[in-house]
Amino acid sequence: MPGVIFRPAVREDEQVLLRMMRSLAEQEPGSYFFDEPTVREVLRKLLRSPDLGHVWVFFEEETPVGYMALTFGYSFEYHGRDAFIDELYIEPQYRRKGIGRRAMQFVEERAGELGVQAIHLEVDKGNDPAAELYRRAGYDNHSRFLMTKRLKTGRH
Repeated sequence: MPGVIFRPAVREDEQVLLRMMRSLAEQEPGSYFFDEPTVREVLRKLLRSPDLGHVWVFFEEETPVGYMALTFGYSFEYHGRDAFIDELYIEPQYRRKGIGRRAMQFVEERAGELGVQAIHLEVDKGNDPAAELYRRAGYDNHSRFLMTKRLKTGRH
C-alpha cells in the first residue's frame, strides 16, 4: 500500500486516536478497561512528553487508517534505552494490505534514530494474525512471560 504515510501524532489527532483506541480495546475484550477521560489524559501527556515515547498516525491520503504508540524504558540487560510497542492498531478494512509490515519497519527505524537498543511488544493469545506479523518482522518468543502488578496511585 504505497500511499500510506506515517506522521507524528499531534493534539489535533486526539479524537481520531481516541476512537481507534476504543476500537482496539473493544477488539481485545478483557485486555483493559477503556476509560476515555483517563486515556485522553494519558494520551495528552505522551504527546507533550517525547521523553516518554512517541505516537504516529497512519494515513491513506487524508484518511486515518491506524496508529502506533512506542514508549520508552531503560534496561541494563539491553544496554540502555529500550522501548515497548504499547499499541498498534489498523482499521479493519485496511488490514492484510501490508500496512502492519510497513509500520513495524517504520517504528524500528525511528526507534534506532532515538537510541533504542531493543523493542518489546506483547500480543494477546489467540491473536494469530498479529503474532504472525510480529514473527515475520523478526520478533521472537522467549522463555519469559510478562507479569504485571498495578500500583494503587490514587488513579483508576
